[in-house]
Order: sequence, then structure tokens, then C-alpha cells
Amino acid sequence: MTGQDWLEKDFYATLGVLKDADADAVKKAYRKLARTWHPDRNPGDTAAESKFKDIGEAYGVLSDPEQRSKYDALRAMAGGGPRFTSGAGGATGGPGGAGFEDLFGGMFGGGAGTNFDPKSAESIEDLLRMFGQGGAARGGRRRPAGFSPNPFGGGGFPTATRGSDVVTNARLPFRNAVEGSTVQLTVDGRTMTVRIPPGVHDGQKIRLRGKGEPGSGGGEPGDLVVTVQVDPHPVFSLKENNLAMTLPVTFAEAALGATIEVPTLDGRTVRVKVPAGTPSGRTLRVKNHGVRSSKGLGDLLVTVNVVIPQKLNSEARSAVEQFAAATATDDPRANLAEQARA
Repeated sequence: MTGQDWLEKDFYATLGVLKDADADAVKKAYRKLARTWHPDRNPGDTAAESKFKDIGEAYGVLSDPEQRSKYDALRAMAGGGPRFTSGAGGATGGPGGAGFEDLFGGMFGGGAGTNFDPKSAESIEDLLRMFGQGGAARGGRRRPAGFSPNPFGGGGFPTATRGSDVVTNARLPFRNAVEGSTVQLTVDGRTMTVRIPPGVHDGQKIRLRGKGEPGSGGGEPGDLVVTVQVDPHPVFSLKENNLAMTLPVTFAEAALGATIEVPTLDGRTVRVKVPAGTPSGRTLRVKNHGVRSSKGLGDLLVTVNVVIPQKLNSEARSAVEQFAAATATDDPRANLAEQARA
């Protein structure tokens, strides 16, 4: 954005607020207009897109106290904003039709001996350089001795500033998080459809480019950052792009080995071989039955849990007692005390 833009654009009129509107009024007006003219609500409408950009540009200046002060001061000096040019007569627009030479002559004495000549400037940028940048202006003229630095600071105009990010949350059922889905989010009065990629984890953040607050001074808009909350599943959980589950097995299946039908998330089953002597807590990997995502197709991780029966009938108790007698010489805690003293 150039200084001429500030002269020619009435940001107050763009937002529909008075010049003495406070920050809350400016923000309220901006949000109302942004909701109306947002491209998501006006797909393919180039006029609405241009209007939305103008609204964001105006808000970027008027919401910043420092930039708003500079903007007000510059337009006050220009008498409201007509273009400044050199040549006889110049451009007027101040009270009573006073030109820039009258305005600045009054500010800096305008009498004999001053070497400040606004007619030498061909644009407002040249004019500000004459009294604000130090060094020579066009034609070698320099700012008068003792003249204060540019009251606008630096060049007096805003640089392109990126818009702020907007943060929100989205809650998903486990299956939707695994398979991917679309959700509708309402942020600052704007409703938008957001695509959630497959394999998203609880607490993961998804960044949507350009869906945040508009930038100022022609800067790009910020992003929308969505933190995903995934509801737990009674059987499955996610580990990267793998599905994980706990498989209950009997003592006999773990001790003797077995082939067990295991459910998958898509409603089908897969046969998993549990080797003889498998202890509780061991994880078996079933290839290519996990989550399909940008990282590829994951696996199904099956963790064995040996279930001990809570009650035994007389026949089962007798069998266990016979088993205990047959394995009496086996001590699973043989080295435990020694290891504890290490």
C-alpha cells in the first residue's frame, strides 16, 4: 500500500463507521462485513472477493492505533484525500481550498529564508521524503535545518502485515478420524467446510492456509488452526497410522497356540495365529490392516491379554491342579530376588 492509497481510500466509509468510532465499534463493523462478503459465502464472485479485501485492508489500518493515527494525520493534511501533484495551482482540498503549499507553508513558517518548497514534490511520497527521510529530495533539495524527523515514523506507511491465525476445535468420532471426513465449523460468524484427512490423532492440529484473519497493507491472510479431539473407540486405538487393539485369549490358547478370528474396523475379520507359549502383553502385527493415510497403509497391532477365569468348576479345578503338579519344577521367579539385589 502506498501513501497515495491512504489519501484516496476512505477506510471509515469502507467499514461504515464514524471517524470517532472506538476500537470495539470498528471491530464489530468489520466482523459484520467480513461475514457478509467472505469468499466462502460468495464463491466465484470476484466483486465480493475485492470487497472483502478492501474491508480487511481498512480494518488492518483502523484497528491499529498507531497506523490509524498516521492515517488520520495524513488525510487531515491532505484535506480529505485528493491527489497531490506539482504544477501551477496544485491540488487543493483543505479548508477554503488551501493547497499543500499553503498548508505546509503555514506549518514551517513559509516566510523568506525557508528552503522548503512543496511544489518540487510530484507525489505525496516525494513530499514525505522531503521532510521525513533525511537526505535530499527531488532536485537536490534537503529538509530545512532544525526540521523534525518524519512524524509518521520511517516512511509513514504500513508495510504488508500477515493476518492473525484463528484457533478453533473440532470433535470427531473415532471412525471419522480414521477414515477422514468433512466437518462444518463456525468461526467469528463464518461457517466453513473443513476436510479432515484420514488418520488424524487426538490433539493433532490441522492448519488451513488463508482461512484466518485478513492481512493489512496488502498482506496475506492468516491461517485457521483446528485442534482435533477424537472420541475413544471401545476396541481400537491409533498409533501413528496403525490400528491397535487388545485381544483376550484363554490360558489354553496362549499355552497351546491357536488361530483366532479378530475383527477389523471395516467390519470384516482377519485370522491371527497366536503361537504356543505366547505370554500376556505380547503384540502381534497383522500387515496392511491399519489406517490408509498420506504415510501409506498401516498395520493392525494385536496385543495378547491372557484372561484368567474368575471361577472354576470341579472338573476345571482338577485339571489345573494336575497341571500345577506336572509343572512344579518350573519356577518363573527363580532369579527375581537376585535381580532385585543388583
